[in-house]
Amino acid sequence: MPLVRKIAIIGTQGIPARYGGFETLVENLIDHRSENIEYTVFCSSKDIGRKSDTYKGCRLRYIPLSANGIQSIPYDILSMLGAIRHFDTWLILGVSGCMALPLLKIFYRNRIVVNIDGLEHRRAKWGRFAKWFLRKSEAMAVKYADAIIADNKGIQDYVTEQYGKPSVLIGYGGDHAIKRMSENEQHEILGRFGLTKHGYAITVCRIEPENNCHIILEAFSATDKKLLFIGNWDRSEYGRSLKQKYGVCSNIILQSPIYDTKILYALRNNAETYVHGHSAGGTNPSLVEAMFFGRPVLAYDVIYNRATTDNKAAYFKDAAQLSSLLSQTYGNGCNDNLNELARKEYTWKHITELYETIY
Repeated sequence: MPLVRKIAIIGTQGIPARYGGFETLVENLIDHRSENIEYTVFCSSKDIGRKSDTYKGCRLRYIPLSANGIQSIPYDILSMLGAIRHFDTWLILGVSGCMALPLLKIFYRNRIVVNIDGLEHRRAKWGRFAKWFLRKSEAMAVKYADAIIADNKGIQDYVTEQYGKPSVLIGYGGDHAIKRMSENEQHEILGRFGLTKHGYAITVCRIEPENNCHIILEAFSATDKKLLFIGNWDRSEYGRSLKQKYGVCSNIILQSPIYDTKILYALRNNAETYVHGHSAGGTNPSLVEAMFFGRPVLAYDVIYNRATTDNKAAYFKDAAQLSSLLSQTYGNGCNDNLNELARKEYTWKHITELYETIY
């Protein structure tokens, strides 16, 4: 029997995955793990409704704080304190609690691996103090971790330029988004939303300014192209104002979040194009997932999206450029290139092997 390595995963809301990219990452690391990897996942008892001690053969431990917002800082630190003993490696996802690493390294002498995520301190949603704190936490993560994971070439270059330290490039998988469904099942789901095969574009994201939802909606409001836009419209003033302004457009469907993976599969598989507005972060999971469907991708023009798609998508900077892209016809070459890239670089089996090498 190979030596068992005990890994503590810190920094997510918890599993089963119901929130974002890190949670999906953890779920798939578990699904594809080697027999000598034993995971314990720290979860938020505030954010996870139904609780159990184990999930898919992994141990779950709960912290009585939210994993999001200002509470994410003490949440991560308490998780680290709970993992001081009995673990060979900490896998820390995000830098919120990494300000405490200088002290915690005195007591925990084993391996620390940090995925620094997408430069949180640059996100528009944070105030001045929060940005300062996250930038300092990021610096502590890079200084005190034994290995840094960058999920995108743009993030890797940033770590090298900013800190002069190496990092390991590991993206996200997206093949979990592919399901087996009959044409009839997919047709029935399209009918629920009043859609036809290849008769609409689709966007799936959190409704935040940095995801340029306003640019996408402005571009579609000036065309007769149909858009299905799935997101949490009622969570912020930004989302509510966009919903009020563009919800009246006959060609735009503003849909609340959908967690049923089969419904999402049918909606993405039958879209004409996928529109991706993210401007912050590194490799966005929703973009990687979209690449597996072999549909043309229209992505906001930043280094992260170009790196993820290897310059094989179409890119826009504003509503006028997106409107121009919407009027064009895309051949199968563009679609095949993205699909081939996804199957080479972004399968969960490949991603899991890279993580386990780092442990």
